[in-house]
Amino acid sequence: MDRRAMLHLGLLLLAVPVQYLVTKIVISTEAQRSYAIRNLLSSALGFKNNYLSWKSWKKWCINILQTFKYTDSPEDSFDDTEDENGESPAIEVMRYNAPKGYFGESTDPRTPRAPEVKYRVGQVIKHKMWGYKGVIIGWDKSAKAPEFWLKHNHPADKPQWRKMPNYAILVDTRDRLVPQVTYVPEENIEIISNTRILHPSLDTYFEGFDGAQYIPRPWLKSIYPHDS
Repeated sequence: MDRRAMLHLGLLLLAVPVQYLVTKIVISTEAQRSYAIRNLLSSALGFKNNYLSWKSWKKWCINILQTFKYTDSPEDSFDDTEDENGESPAIEVMRYNAPKGYFGESTDPRTPRAPEVKYRVGQVIKHKMWGYKGVIIGWDKSAKAPEFWLKHNHPADKPQWRKMPNYAILVDTRDRLVPQVTYVPEENIEIISNTRILHPSLDTYFEGFDGAQYIPRPWLKSIYPHDS
C-alpha cells in the first residue's frame, strides 16, 4: 500500500473516534452533528494536503534553504512548475528565488546591453580566487544584492566590486559537490573554452553546448537578447 492510500485509510479510521466525540458534544440535531463531522474531516484533509504531501514537504525544504541562501554564495533552488519545453519553469524559479531581482535573477530583459558588461550568458568561466569552474546564467551591470550580503561578501578594500558587473554562475559540481549558484564580481572570473559543466540545473538554462559555450534556451535568450 502506497503512502497516499495509507493516509486516506488513516483519515477514514480517524472518522470513527471523531464521530464518537462529536456525539458527546452538546449538539441538538443530527444535521448539526453531520455538519460538525464534515468540518472536522475537511480540516484533517487540509492538514494532510498542507503538511503531509510531497509538494508541501519540498516547499518547506526550499524555505529552509532560502534561510541560508547567499551567505557565501547563492545556492540553486527548484520549482514544481513543469513545462514540456523546459522554458517556463526557470522563469518561475527565478521569480521565486529573487522577487527583487537580486543576484542576476531579474527577469527584466537586458536591453540595450550595457557596454561595460564584458562577459555573456552561456560562457564558461573559472573563478580566479577559488578555482572552481562554472557557466554564466545571468548578470547585473552593477552588484544587485541585499545590503547585508554585500557587506558580508564584499570587503571594505574592494569598493569597486559593487560598481562593476556581477555574474550569476552555475557552479560545476565536480568542484563543489553541493549544487550552487554564485554571484561574482567581473574581475574575479576568467573565460575558459572547450569545457563542459556538470550541474543538475544545467538543462533548465541551456539547450546545448557548441564546444565553446552553452546555448541559452529561448526563455533565457528573451532576457539576454544581445548575449548570443
